[in-house]
Amino acid sequence: MNSRVTMGFAVLLLLGALFAGYWGLVLSRPTVAPAEAQVAQTSAPVVVTPVAQPIEDSLRQPVLVLTRDLPPDTPITAADLLIERVKLAPVGSFTKLDDALGRSAARALSAGTWLSDSSFDAGGSLARMIRPNERALAVAIDEVIGAGGQLSPGDFVDVLLFLPQDAFNPDKSAQLVIPALRLLSVGELLGPTIDGQAPAKALSTDEKLKLEQRRSSARNVVLAVPEQLLSRLMLATQSGTLRLAVRSAEEKNLQRYWAGEKDLAARLDSTNRNLVHFAQLTLSSPTKSVAGPGAPRPARQIEVIRGNQITQQTP
Repeated sequence: MNSRVTMGFAVLLLLGALFAGYWGLVLSRPTVAPAEAQVAQTSAPVVVTPVAQPIEDSLRQPVLVLTRDLPPDTPITAADLLIERVKLAPVGSFTKLDDALGRSAARALSAGTWLSDSSFDAGGSLARMIRPNERALAVAIDEVIGAGGQLSPGDFVDVLLFLPQDAFNPDKSAQLVIPALRLLSVGELLGPTIDGQAPAKALSTDEKLKLEQRRSSARNVVLAVPEQLLSRLMLATQSGTLRLAVRSAEEKNLQRYWAGEKDLAARLDSTNRNLVHFAQLTLSSPTKSVAGPGAPRPARQIEVIRGNQITQQTP
């Protein structure tokens, strides 16, 4: 009797152990399935990426870039160059190492500069912004002279001159000294090149933003002046008060205004007629001009004050 009970109890324990093992196996299967699904999901995009990458690279263009600052007259080596692939290559940029190896620039080139034939042109930024018959001349300005601080590189301006009355100029006058001069720079902000390309001096985005913020407070501008009119403008800057009048952007062919020498005399003759005397504004007769260099000057009188009497005496 006891042995039968013991055997029955053992059978029950065996069945319980088998049931517990089966139940544990069933419960463990759902935790493995999501892990396998997650691995499948993460591995799926990896298969697509290599297919799209070659298509994007084929649309990019090679550009030759400097990897370090290069002093003037220093031959370029392979260690100074890097080929970058960009979506939009600058016009005229080099695409191969052989285009620049062994060449040297007359000016310093900064790291990150994309190279082209213009990188090796002689002269500085201003020298490469003017025509052969032009000169770059700086003129001091303030908020009034500089059109209220609204001047921008690339604008065309007329230079006006006011002459006050003095011993050598008996009548106030205003005149147009030179029309249609091109602004090369306002402060440190440079304008476009002759062919309308980006400024001759390459700047980063942050540098351009800083210079643009300081443009309205600039205290000097640089004008492209025809060689024959350089002395005329220099004399005007030292004789009276200047004003810069901005010309409309809608005018055509301003870029070629002083380019040809054939019409220079006609343009200058028209400029000489734009002289207004103060007497013309007051509708009075103009003051007689000062006598020529050979004529004797009138004697200068001295004012003498004695008590309440004032007399004029000639020394």
